Amino acid sequence: MIDIVTLAIDLGKTSCRARITAGERVLGEATNSGAPGLADDDGAGLALAAITTTMRGLEAGAVASVQQIGVGAAGVEAAPEAARTLVNRLRERFSVPIALLSDGLAAHVGAFNGALGTVLIAGTGAVVFSVTDDGVRQVDGNGPLLGDDGSGRWIGQQGLRAVMRAHDGRGDVTALTTEALRLVDTVTDLPGWVSAAGTPARTLAAFAPAVLEAASRGDVVAEDVLGRACRLLAESCAAAGTTTVCAVGGLTKHPHFLTRLSSGLTLVPPLGDALSGAALIAGLRDLLHEERTIRG
Repeated sequence: MIDIVTLAIDLGKTSCRARITAGERVLGEATNSGAPGLADDDGAGLALAAITTTMRGLEAGAVASVQQIGVGAAGVEAAPEAARTLVNRLRERFSVPIALLSDGLAAHVGAFNGALGTVLIAGTGAVVFSVTDDGVRQVDGNGPLLGDDGSGRWIGQQGLRAVMRAHDGRGDVTALTTEALRLVDTVTDLPGWVSAAGTPARTLAAFAPAVLEAASRGDVVAEDVLGRACRLLAESCAAAGTTTVCAVGGLTKHPHFLTRLSSGLTLVPPLGDALSGAALIAGLRDLLHEERTIRG
């Protein structure tokens, strides 16, 4: 049997990853910057640009052999019209079948190899997906203004708020001030730094690693931020109906974060990543995730 060549895309707000496979063989991988999300202004256009730029890192012959494409992208649930536009544009450009679902659901498919279970995605944003025989249930993933509680954006924001409060005399002294001053000349420059890039959620999330490191070194303020974040994430999992979850996403790469998170949750290891989930959904239509998949 000839293996179908599949292009899988994992498009988040921080990074965009691409992988071409033929069966179990990996023909190429590439990583580049992500996109703000499909719900942003010109979300489909920015998503397509991020995907196109990332694919320049793949060998042209492998790209030309692609027979199907699976994409997990941030903002699919919040902006279905933009998601449909992205599918149509990808279909026009590559002339192969396209399957698109949220980056969180792609992570779920990969984590459980298409089977039932609950996944917590903790990256720039935060969302829980529980897939049971009754279908797909989502908790949070409501974006930086109304949700994403406990996410990298939330942690970075709370860390910088603590720096501002300490500077004003409203909060405790924290080592996070030293970390913040690696980014700006003075604490009062922080609000402008956050807004300058035009992607405040991603910018705030960039400070989360500093908070996690400070917490691991025993900074009381940073540890408080991390503790509150983990409690919020555990609440989202409980609302989804379980405290036994697979935790994935950028935050989970930090050992101290995982240690704190596991104090309120039972963590199971993922079977695969969001790229393997995107590849799987590209070729299968009988998964429960199909109800949330847009095809073209």
